[in-house]
Amino acid sequence: MKNGNFYGRLAYICIPIMVQNLISSALSFVDTLMIGQIGQNEIAAVGIANQVFFLISLFFFGIASGTGIFLSQFHGSGEKEKMKSTMAFACTVCVMGALLISIYSFFFPESILGIFTSDPLVTAPGKDYLKWVAISYVFSAVSSTLSIGFRAINKAHWPMVVTMISLTTNAIGNYLLIFGIGPFPEMGVSGAALATTLSRMLEMLLLLYLTWTKKQDFAFRRKDFSWDRSFIGSFTSTSIPVVFNEVFWALGMILYKVAYSKLGTEALATINITESIANFFFIAMMGIGNGATILLGNMLGAGRKEEAKKNARLILRLAIVTGVLMFVFEYLSAPLFASWFNVSEQVALTAIACLRLNAVLQPIKSLNMVIIVGILRSGGDTKAAMATEMIGLYLVGVPLSFFFVLVLSWPLYLVYIATGFEELVKLLLGFTRYKKYKWAKVLTNKA
Repeated sequence: MKNGNFYGRLAYICIPIMVQNLISSALSFVDTLMIGQIGQNEIAAVGIANQVFFLISLFFFGIASGTGIFLSQFHGSGEKEKMKSTMAFACTVCVMGALLISIYSFFFPESILGIFTSDPLVTAPGKDYLKWVAISYVFSAVSSTLSIGFRAINKAHWPMVVTMISLTTNAIGNYLLIFGIGPFPEMGVSGAALATTLSRMLEMLLLLYLTWTKKQDFAFRRKDFSWDRSFIGSFTSTSIPVVFNEVFWALGMILYKVAYSKLGTEALATINITESIANFFFIAMMGIGNGATILLGNMLGAGRKEEAKKNARLILRLAIVTGVLMFVFEYLSAPLFASWFNVSEQVALTAIACLRLNAVLQPIKSLNMVIIVGILRSGGDTKAAMATEMIGLYLVGVPLSFFFVLVLSWPLYLVYIATGFEELVKLLLGFTRYKKYKWAKVLTNKA
């Protein structure tokens, strides 16, 4: 209770982020559930096609997270002009990256799908889905960057409301266009992709409206598209490790999918079901991690280093409690969630086993999220955060998953254990770095 004021401020930032992620995960789950009514080949197809958005969205998240480090500290020090220039630069980079991936995905979907499977029953619907949804990547680029701006100035409730509107529109569109309700054509997976694209366009337009009509501190103007070498150097040296971290983490997750795909289409369907459910139980951790970045960044930007160190310890305690609660909820509810999908009994049983293994890892995942994303990044210690993530993923998790599949021929739920070894290594490295306090750096004129 004596730390109630700090936890209250953290909750003010975290809860809108959690609600936003909860809605997103809930509607993603509903999407998967709707597509699952068509069949497990379609689940596998959409899961594979969405690996492209998974990759590009983490590129956006990397740029946005790097941007958020600066925006949080500039907000803490009251440097509004620097906030505008930073946001203009981030939007430019995100949109350029999105255009490249959109064009490639639209014209060459087969080359992407072929990485995962050669089954024509999977690639045919996957191709249709990918071509439609590729158009939406540019919309998401703008939305992701503007959302982090609202969070950095402690107005996380605005992107939360916009996400509620956008994703509700997406869910309704899915229902109408997948199954052909009323006057709408029955488009199957293509209908799901079209609904997604339209909802992401709506999300972008609403955020643009709120940014400029409400004259937010980060609402850039034409003159803010001019950046000197000092700014670019400072931004890139801090942000590039975050981008590399997110993109290569995404590639690592895709490599996990490639390993799972060696076990067949059923394994792909199982892992897509598992992930759509498991995302629910990571929401609180993501909210706390992102909230920690903003709150600690505000403190560091104002030059209050000792206060930031003290509050980082409080956030770690909260992470442990949250992880234990998520373990209990996920472990007990796994059979209920799995029973909602129209899949074979074997797929459902394997999904339950994977979910329960994931549940055991929740306390460790919670600590890793807070340390890597929340604490280390708040002061721009992004190279250490990247190294921690990459060592666990590429030297431990991914090699073990291929070894378990190709050499030991283990079933999917045992291959899933590879992720546990990854999380343990990341916790050891991340906590060691946290205790050195090299992350507590001031990036503003308050240094």
